[in-house]
Amino acid sequence: MREFYENQLEELHSALITMGNTCQKSIENTSEALILNDKKLASKVMKQSTKISQQERDIEGKCMNLLLLQQPMAGDFRQVSAALKIITDMERIGIQAGDIAEILLTDDVGLEASKIPLQKMADETIQMLKDSMDALVNNNLELARATVRHDDVVDQLFNDILHQLSSVDIPDSQRLNQLMIAKYYERIGDHSVNIANWVIYSIRGKHENID
Repeated sequence: MREFYENQLEELHSALITMGNTCQKSIENTSEALILNDKKLASKVMKQSTKISQQERDIEGKCMNLLLLQQPMAGDFRQVSAALKIITDMERIGIQAGDIAEILLTDDVGLEASKIPLQKMADETIQMLKDSMDALVNNNLELARATVRHDDVVDQLFNDILHQLSSVDIPDSQRLNQLMIAKYYERIGDHSVNIANWVIYSIRGKHENID
């Protein structure tokens, strides 16, 4: 019975990793679509967003089965309940990557003023998600904590872009679209922080305040 239960936990862990990889690829594709003005790739991100939502539903079902049918002990219960929270944040990452792609599919983005800073934001959020998932895979407490601290870098990049866009002479519609892309990347960073915080909870059994 315990072996069957352990196999289910392993399947859950594997599904989380697969979903995380899909999210990471989705952000990478938004970044490449932004740099190359590749609308075909932006359209692919929209499809990936739908796939991520389906993965969220599938994993939620696995978690509910474990909670309702197996009645896990305290340590395992933390892992499963953390997984339920993590997939919610990953699904939001997929949605926000899709929101970026939707903007890139318009012909009213510009990007001459902010392409490089936005690329930097994309790189940092990709790294944050990668680190949060690595922390999950390896039960790496220090990497999870470092991911939480990394959010300050993304927040500063957002503020830099906000300041830059306020001083350049571009149509207001393009200014808004570029600002929204930056905001979506910032939110992706926030969701990566949430994932890292749930990794910390699953390891320690409590949340931490990290400065």
